Amino acid sequence: MNKIDIRKLLESIKNNEIAVEDAMQVIEDLPFKDLGFAMIDNHREIRVGYPEVIYSEGKTVEQMTEIVKFMLTKDNNILATRASEEKYNAVKEICKEARYNKLGRTITIQKKEQVVTDSYIAIVSAGTSDLPVVEEAVETARILGNRVEKVVDVGVAGIHRLFAKMDIIRGAKVIIVVAGMEGALASVMGGLVDKPVIAVPTSVGYGANFGGISALLSMLNSCASGVSVVNIDNGFGAAYTASIINKL
Repeated sequence: MNKIDIRKLLESIKNNEIAVEDAMQVIEDLPFKDLGFAMIDNHREIRVGYPEVIYSEGKTVEQMTEIVKFMLTKDNNILATRASEEKYNAVKEICKEARYNKLGRTITIQKKEQVVTDSYIAIVSAGTSDLPVVEEAVETARILGNRVEKVVDVGVAGIHRLFAKMDIIRGAKVIIVVAGMEGALASVMGGLVDKPVIAVPTSVGYGANFGGISALLSMLNSCASGVSVVNIDNGFGAAYTASIINKL
């Protein structure tokens, strides 16, 4: 439930449109539901504006389906990240509306219509190999109600490609930059725009990339102001923060 849902419920009680006993059934699982292996945070959207997201890696197929089954009873939009195709197929069995982004490894279920922002988030990637992280960010930003513009494969090895897309990028309210190798694109972007830049280092690169650590350190040491950095391959975290900024 969110604040709008609670207000509607209280007004329904006030107007005698719903019995107190029925209203109690609606809110009985607040603030959380204990499934034994997981405690679903039903209060989260009220506190922070967005419902809980399922991190799928490490969960069994049975745990995933039980979590989704319960969340479906609340009619919230559902996002699951790092989901395998096996887990998606199991979720699809209980919810035909479930949609899978194979590249981004996300499952999304749209239960609520939402107002999409006029302002948008630009998600910019250095290379095609960074697209799994890009797609995770795209799906996250969209299910949270944001308009998204993607600009891909514009890394520093061919910087002229980036300049050809600067109108789109500068029109965004916040910019996510996804890059592996040495992660230089984030610093370049920080020196070209007057918008907040959220940098996502990826694990793309040869041995001395150290699974994304070289890109992470480069981004953390950026000399460009206005660049903030999330964890390696964390497209979800970048998009979540970008959504908060985009809706300010």
